[in-house]
Amino acid sequence: MNFLSKKKAMLAAAVLSMSYVVGFHNNSEAAGYMAPQENTIKVLPIDNAKFVQGQIFDFAVEIKNGSSDMNVTVNGKEASKFFGKDSVRKMEGNTAVYRIDDVSFPKAGNITIEVKDGANERSASYTVTNEKSKKRAKNVILFVGDGMSLQARQIARILSKGITEGRYNDLLNMEKMDNVAVVTTSGYDAIVTDSANSASAYATGHKSVVNAMGVYENCTKDPFDDPKVENIIELVKRTRGMATGIVSTSNITDATPAAMVSHTRRRAEQNFIAQTMLEDKHRPDVILGGGSRHFIPMDVPGSKRKDNVDVIKSFEDLGYSFSGTKTELENTPESADRLLGLYQLDNMNVYIDRAVIKNPKVLKGFNDQPGLVEMTEKAIDTLSKNDNGFFLMVEGACVDKQLHVLDWQRAAYDNIELDKAVGVAQKFAAQNEDTLIVVVADHAHGASITGTYHELDGKTGREAVRTYADSKWPTFEDADGDGFPDNPDPAVTLAVQFANHPDCNIDYRFKDVPTPPAIMGKDGKAIANPLTKGEFYAGNIPAKADQEVHAADDVILTAQGPGADYFKGTMDNTEVFFGIVRALGIDGNKNKK
Repeated sequence: MNFLSKKKAMLAAAVLSMSYVVGFHNNSEAAGYMAPQENTIKVLPIDNAKFVQGQIFDFAVEIKNGSSDMNVTVNGKEASKFFGKDSVRKMEGNTAVYRIDDVSFPKAGNITIEVKDGANERSASYTVTNEKSKKRAKNVILFVGDGMSLQARQIARILSKGITEGRYNDLLNMEKMDNVAVVTTSGYDAIVTDSANSASAYATGHKSVVNAMGVYENCTKDPFDDPKVENIIELVKRTRGMATGIVSTSNITDATPAAMVSHTRRRAEQNFIAQTMLEDKHRPDVILGGGSRHFIPMDVPGSKRKDNVDVIKSFEDLGYSFSGTKTELENTPESADRLLGLYQLDNMNVYIDRAVIKNPKVLKGFNDQPGLVEMTEKAIDTLSKNDNGFFLMVEGACVDKQLHVLDWQRAAYDNIELDKAVGVAQKFAAQNEDTLIVVVADHAHGASITGTYHELDGKTGREAVRTYADSKWPTFEDADGDGFPDNPDPAVTLAVQFANHPDCNIDYRFKDVPTPPAIMGKDGKAIANPLTKGEFYAGNIPAKADQEVHAADDVILTAQGPGADYFKGTMDNTEVFFGIVRALGIDGNKNKK
């Protein structure tokens, strides 16, 4: 046996020995790595969860084919005695459930959960923190660029600021912040997340699963009974009486804004999310975005509700000033301290379509929508009236939605718009130094700059993609200096390519009318949209997907203001929540009922 063969034999033996420890399996095919088998005992919150002292949550244990007589202890004490509340023991099908709702850990420290059910045992460890920043923040403004990967930021910088002989003429507002961190994005169920799950990590400090927000997934099909975790808006309202707000260019009941206030296993329950925003414990003082279809009664054209509940009227009855257009928002009374603004039936139109092209067929009658800058300005003006401070989440939602359909130009303009909203917050913070600003993406997309693209020499398609020394500078111009290129489709543009995509036709040029790259065929598989031109690119994701999908890449966070020093190095996405709470100096034990 030669040296190489000996090495292979040693490696095979090592792999075989590991199979008994970490879950390798042998079958008719070559042995390969498999994830460890799931323990039959599930503890919720999950192992290694972290809590703010006093943060309220639901505690549950589930055992498949187990007994409701299981023994559950917290730091060696029976769980119901530790929490001072009776437990509920029941069977859900073949799953034994032990549950205690609305509990908390009143002191910082380490927590050990022990579960025993006959021969089955399981333990979980928690950390409870009460860390406070030396310099406290009164206000926090969290900007979430949905899908805003590092590459998306760079594309926006190129278009907005330009590049001369390899040096950028300027940086984005979000890139001029003092603190920078790399943020990981996975949930506890899968390596690639969606926006509900990832935004929920920012809102609660806890991992969740795809499509869920503010909960841990339990064994039932009911999307509303999963164990809950107190979110940031609930926490700051309860403990500090702070003003709160959510602003987004998406449907306001969509994943990211909804994660700041809601608790459900299924993000698609948007009628439920709209109505539960009325609940005092997590009702924001400012709600601005799209999605009126979930607030208007079912007998009103465009409604998606299945009842005649008028959620807008319910907000007005609570003293909210409602606006349905940019003009109405601008004319909101100065005295108003609670706002509800809904400017599209679904997601708001993107910046290019709303402010540049203004095609009536695309706007569909919504010709007077405010932009993210105007909504952010109004939100800050309104929330800052509260002497206890405020928490505001602002989402640039359509960066994500446009990258899904391979429309990087529309994504870039919306990214620039988000950056201008960041500038509004920075202007406020310059006059209010007790304001923490955090800018982060919830997840990434696989878009990257390969080089530039032009057809000036007659080449087209992939042969017109210019790489290395041929990738001469793009010719975007900004004659009026507003930060947005005058033309999204100059002669020399960027060659932006995607790591994943469905079957599609690619021509690298901007499209005046939004056009999806793929449509669903009669067999349930995606096909290239016949309305798109260019070379055919075979898809590299499952055929049932008609859009580009999220990437598991880490994302960039930037921050400034009191408490920003927390954000550095490589951080789990749940740590964004703890950085915000640390900056505010929140004591979760306050004002518990």
